[in-house]
Amino acid sequence: MDSIISSLPFLLRHYVLDISEGVDHPGAVKWQLALCLFLAWLLIFCCLIKGIKSSGKVVWVTATFPYIVLTILLVRGVTLEGAWDGIKFYLEPKWSKLAEPQVWRDGAIQIFFSLGTSWGQLITLSSYSRFHNNCYRDALVIAVLNCLTSFYAGFAIFSVLGFMANEMGVKVEEVADTGAGLAFVAYPAALARLPISPLWSSLFFVMLLTLGLDSQFAVLEALVTGIVDEFPRRLRSKKMFIVLGMCAIGFLLGLPLVTQGGFYLLQLMDNYSGTFSLLVVAIVECVVVGWVYGCDRFLDDISMMIGCRPCLWWKICWKFLTPLSLLFILIFQFTVYSPTKYGNYTYPVWAEVLGWCMVGVAVLMLPAVALYKVCCAKGTLYERVSFLVEPSWDWGPALDRHRDGEVYQFLHGQDKAASDHREMSDFIRTATGGDESTKI
Repeated sequence: MDSIISSLPFLLRHYVLDISEGVDHPGAVKWQLALCLFLAWLLIFCCLIKGIKSSGKVVWVTATFPYIVLTILLVRGVTLEGAWDGIKFYLEPKWSKLAEPQVWRDGAIQIFFSLGTSWGQLITLSSYSRFHNNCYRDALVIAVLNCLTSFYAGFAIFSVLGFMANEMGVKVEEVADTGAGLAFVAYPAALARLPISPLWSSLFFVMLLTLGLDSQFAVLEALVTGIVDEFPRRLRSKKMFIVLGMCAIGFLLGLPLVTQGGFYLLQLMDNYSGTFSLLVVAIVECVVVGWVYGCDRFLDDISMMIGCRPCLWWKICWKFLTPLSLLFILIFQFTVYSPTKYGNYTYPVWAEVLGWCMVGVAVLMLPAVALYKVCCAKGTLYERVSFLVEPSWDWGPALDRHRDGEVYQFLHGQDKAASDHREMSDFIRTATGGDESTKI
């Protein structure tokens, strides 16, 4: 890999990124990268200008195009000399790697990023489905397709990397890289060695662009929906301006990342804010659903929507297997923690502190909001906590027609008068502008 780093990335390091000496030397903003950042956020705004109605149509392109490109690259890759060496390297397991906590953490974080788990994306997008939509089936399909897509993409990537290793006369592991190095250094370097390289490089670039846009649509939609749903009467009619404001803030926050020292900040954010905090949030979510809200109650809610109750396996996962597995990965990672590095460069202490501060900002919001709710409630401490961990009387389906009936009354023990239901339904219709199918 040293030969690659010393030759090909010269253009990347000294022209495209113009990387500085370290994170404490931010340098100037690269106007080319800033322009690309602006165009990316402008494109996101145009696609989300009408909310889920516009992004839902764009996703048909951004979600399907990467599969087309991967298939084209796979067909081209397997015809190259040395492709089988790369595929063999990809498929042969190295069991000794299981003893490395970095592998477990990277595997868990990869699932978090690819599935959008603990980011609020899936919950937000599913909230636009109809009440009786088969969410159980959708969850299984999404999880299986996500894993199969990653597995499928590996063949397209390592077949080309095998060709590159064969061309250079080195082993595959010497040209393979992880993270941003694979997407922006190793794989583009391999494509540059192919005949008609501009075609393959262009397809790969467009694929990365569509993947990034697709992910950003869900992230921004989750953020905007959370803000609008908090103040529905005031902000629902102004959702376009909320999207514009969030895109502008995202652009401004991204400017430090397009400076000469921006790549160091990117890696710092990736190692801290996108790893430790996600594990903690996921563990808390499992504990809240499995032990506070209750698995039985949650299974009853699913049964009310899809007409059947999921099997006992999910209850075991939510209460025990998933939180314990994530806790094991988190503790394992702490036991072998080491300062962040980029090549031979070791991050200074203040940068490590900054990274942990990013983790704290995300994680400390959980106890902070809980403490705020306890302070605002009335009664003794026990009464406040008991009240807050139980669903309120208006918790449940948003539409009146889904609240009425013996099933909902039995599952939630609701004994409210019909006028209460109508009052709640009238409020929701007002908040959604009269469109009952918008959010359920």
